[in-house]
Amino acid sequence: MTKSKETLLDDLQACEDLIADRVANNMETFGVSSTVGRLLGIIYMNRQAMTLDDLADKTGMSKTRMSQVMRQMISLNIAEKEFVKGSRKEHYNVESDYVQTFISLFTTSWKEVITRNMALERRLRDKLKDIEEDMGHDPSADILKKHQMMTKELDDWTAYYNWIDRLVDCFESGDIFQLVPVHPKDKEEQNHDI
Repeated sequence: MTKSKETLLDDLQACEDLIADRVANNMETFGVSSTVGRLLGIIYMNRQAMTLDDLADKTGMSKTRMSQVMRQMISLNIAEKEFVKGSRKEHYNVESDYVQTFISLFTTSWKEVITRNMALERRLRDKLKDIEEDMGHDPSADILKKHQMMTKELDDWTAYYNWIDRLVDCFESGDIFQLVPVHPKDKEEQNHDI
């Protein structure tokens, strides 16, 4: 027995809703709220820009909340305002490429982490320099050892965040695709390359 057009459309809508829900759940992996993910999934599956009214109707949330979430998504580089001819309302669209969305979320989040931690590293180095000056010419062995340990810790800290910074650059430049292609050769071709 074949299903009616309405039933098929309902089944397809259920599939679309599952994808949007999964996108929402996946956002939590990036430390992003599921509301951001939900809107990302809704706009993505809509395949065209949507207004705040459209989003409020689709989610049942207020237009004010939709505006807050869209500002957050724009700051994460996963959404943008889009001009729609003949409309006076603001329309929003999202990146339609899953890989680019991942890169935007990854790099935006890690750039913030790098900036915060390198600022702390500079303050701690200044503090260690002040401590070194206050130690005088003959510091106790335990103070000297602790100071040296903290200096090494900051050196390791700096190396770690410099590595993350280079990793972010690798994603932003697209060099990551040389190491990990989006569409790798099939397994048979990979085995011949070994």
